[in-house]
Amino acid sequence: MDQRFDVTERFAQGAQYIAGRLRTGGSERIHAVVDPATGEQVYTYRLAGAADVDDAVAAARAAFPVWAGATPGERSDAMHRFAAALGERAGELAYAESLQCGKPIKLSAEFDVPGSVDNTAFFAGAARHLEGKAAAEYSGDHTSYVRREPIGVVGSIAPWNYPLQMAAWKVLPAIAAGNTIVLKPAELTPLTSLMFAQAATEAGIPDGVVNIVTGTGPEAGEHLVGHPGVAMTSFTGSTGVGKRVAELATATVKRLHLELGGKAPFVVFDDADVEAAAHGAVAGALINSGQDCTAATRAYVQRPLYDAFVAAVADLMATVRLGDPFDPHTDLGPLISQAQADRVAGFVERARGYATVVTGGEAPGGDLARGAYYRPTLITGAAQDSEIVQSEIFGPVLVVLPFDSDDEGLALANDTPYGLAASAWSRDVYRTNRATREIKAGCVWINDHIPIISEMPHGGMRASGYGKDMSAYSFEEYTQVKHVMFDNTAEARKDWHRTVFGDRQT
Repeated sequence: MDQRFDVTERFAQGAQYIAGRLRTGGSERIHAVVDPATGEQVYTYRLAGAADVDDAVAAARAAFPVWAGATPGERSDAMHRFAAALGERAGELAYAESLQCGKPIKLSAEFDVPGSVDNTAFFAGAARHLEGKAAAEYSGDHTSYVRREPIGVVGSIAPWNYPLQMAAWKVLPAIAAGNTIVLKPAELTPLTSLMFAQAATEAGIPDGVVNIVTGTGPEAGEHLVGHPGVAMTSFTGSTGVGKRVAELATATVKRLHLELGGKAPFVVFDDADVEAAAHGAVAGALINSGQDCTAATRAYVQRPLYDAFVAAVADLMATVRLGDPFDPHTDLGPLISQAQADRVAGFVERARGYATVVTGGEAPGGDLARGAYYRPTLITGAAQDSEIVQSEIFGPVLVVLPFDSDDEGLALANDTPYGLAASAWSRDVYRTNRATREIKAGCVWINDHIPIISEMPHGGMRASGYGKDMSAYSFEEYTQVKHVMFDNTAEARKDWHRTVFGDRQT
């Protein structure tokens, strides 16, 4: 059951969550949350302005001493309660996520929500497992040990494609480590981020530890990143905006974490299971209507399997059911907005001039025409340096290119600026091991594409950014390392002092 509720009533007090309560934003601008399946407005609210960001940062700074001073066990207990509170709201969270994003309810209910609950439980455990070097006498005359301490107030910016999961990925490692946070969700999709913060309060996490400011990037986002009271910035979004975030963060020498765009290669060697690869490609390309930075976008298929793979993918795409996101049988929902659907269509239309659209390449008619839908699209015949191969489309579009030698396939896989995720398909362990070594990506799947787990890190390299989400590696991102050194000699004059003044004692 999706547990529907009246969004306007639920968020009547506003779309900002500061110091444990909802409130109205201070900007003069009004924004609407639109159901992309119908084009209908489901909630209107006043956006956050600079003053709201200031208040949220002040609330986070006020909450920091108590939360940072809590024992790891106390933070862990609160986060276990947080996971339970999210689990109790699972149906409502899935409904809100599908309503604001247009994603099929089966994806929200079986992937986004349980993944976020599991993430919360994972970081509840991680809060008690800070690791560092063992205390020892590394110099001989001193005992050294390492402390991992919270950084302070974290200012994070999350995208619209996975609002709940991105809120979790930003908030959980930060607060598990003892930081407090101000999160700016995308103004298109604030609902589940607000519900996430409310659940934190319900679980007993102190007011001000988790704050939400819902505003535009230029007004609220840039003020948050540049705020002198923010010690760290974490951003997930496009590479272009990531560069701007880096510029702003550099001005105040903030810790910076960037998870940026992707253009994931899907490399199929000539000994691969074609059926498995075709199913993996369709699932990997179409998840969340292709609005996933790790989605399979470039399939490179060794020539002996190329025709069979293209045919199998085309056949499978023809079976994909577009429809109402709340119909449990719907496979593919709309894109986030009509503007995004038009952007995807523009890529495909331009590609018709130099490539072949095998299937899809259009918006559906009938009842679905009022939503931001776009059919699953398969393209062949594009050149490696073409726009459709090199640029991030963020839609349900897969491009397939052939290759001959293994060397060529791996070189093509690396031939974009990005390096977030990739997959390789083969029955040969030596081929797959080589692929994991040579493909430049933060995650390489073998004979699968897309699965993520809380225990393992997610993050890229090159133009896809740096830093990790999820896992203990993410937890460490939100701590600062301090070396503590004790003298063990109790001697007033140390032997090393002679290198600065005096002579060696005899």
